[in-house]
Amino acid sequence: MTATEYEAVPAVAPAASPARAGTIVMKFGGTSVGDPDKIRAVARRIAGARERGSRVVAVLSAMGQTTDELVALAHRVSARPKPRELDMLISVGERISCALAAMAIHDLGLEAISLTGSQAGIVTDTVHGRAKIVDVRARRIHEALDRGQIVLVAGFQGVSTNYDITTLGRGGSDTTAVAIAAALGAESCDIYTDVDGVFTADPRLVPAARKLTRLTYDEMLELAASGARVLQLRSVEFARNHHVTLHVRSTFTDAEGTWIREEDEQMLEKAIISGVTHTTEETVYRLEGISAAALFTALAEASVNVDTIIQTSAEIVFSAPAEERPEVESVLERLGVRWSARDDLGKVSLIGAGMKSHPGIAAKTFATLDAEGIPVQVVTTSPIKIACHVPSELVGRAVRALHEAFELETVVD
Repeated sequence: MTATEYEAVPAVAPAASPARAGTIVMKFGGTSVGDPDKIRAVARRIAGARERGSRVVAVLSAMGQTTDELVALAHRVSARPKPRELDMLISVGERISCALAAMAIHDLGLEAISLTGSQAGIVTDTVHGRAKIVDVRARRIHEALDRGQIVLVAGFQGVSTNYDITTLGRGGSDTTAVAIAAALGAESCDIYTDVDGVFTADPRLVPAARKLTRLTYDEMLELAASGARVLQLRSVEFARNHHVTLHVRSTFTDAEGTWIREEDEQMLEKAIISGVTHTTEETVYRLEGISAAALFTALAEASVNVDTIIQTSAEIVFSAPAEERPEVESVLERLGVRWSARDDLGKVSLIGAGMKSHPGIAAKTFATLDAEGIPVQVVTTSPIKIACHVPSELVGRAVRALHEAFELETVVD
């Protein structure tokens, strides 16, 4: 049995007032607001969108490495920081970015207001550090837009149903932006980052990798789940379920990036394979003596992000991020099952909507890896993905070989 599962996406509350034409949501990552000069540049880009007639909401991440520095500070003070207090601490980074950007926009002669996640109406569950959005109460955003103001929202954070400050986990500002776009009925959600869009492979591994002009939600979900870090997985789920068009583009140029939307006739005629993605570290577990239901319920309760799942008779094989190994081991020890783990594997995934209608993709994939002398340890598939766990030190070679074999540097998407 193989399975690729995504977490359920919550409903978004109906907008507090009807959606207005011309609303756009712009999200800027940490590298985009990394210093005062970059913040001023972002302010000019936001102001430009407003001057062209759009109602503008901008979601900002913390400056540069601010979040990492705050986490390190917490651990210098406490060996085991209380999750609630850690969220209180690390949520300030995005607030700093928003306040500074609002000041820069005011200097450009436009009105702007900065809002924390809670002020913007982002309501989450009660899990600290990995909270999920359960509601978006956008009344205050609508009121500010109706006054002609630019609204700057602190990403990555919200307020729980218990009225505590929560954070959404790594990449959570993407989810904030998409959730707000859904609640406002925005025309699009533009994700500004330090790359030009989504590429056929990591350009650091494959210099000939090519920027893709368009992807389906399902392709982007598989890319994000398989190692592409340009978008957070949860944000793509939200976009798909609420029909939010995404545009991943560079903060530093005006070039068009990669559009992510529902599949249409033009997309059905595109290249068979969209890209090759990878992770260099993913722990693979093998165990017996427990039902799948009991195992994965326990892992879910521990907030472990399970990826690959394979079951053959009594043996269950699954993978999870290497950084979550302590949580996984704690669960397995508590369950009293016989288990083993490998942490010397990475994963290479070939992804493309065209797989659904073109036979022979698997044969070419395995023939390519075999010709390179790359042993495949675990294989999982979906209708648009073939994922292979291979030795970590061979991941780069596998990515380059598959990218070349499927001629991804030349195929026009």
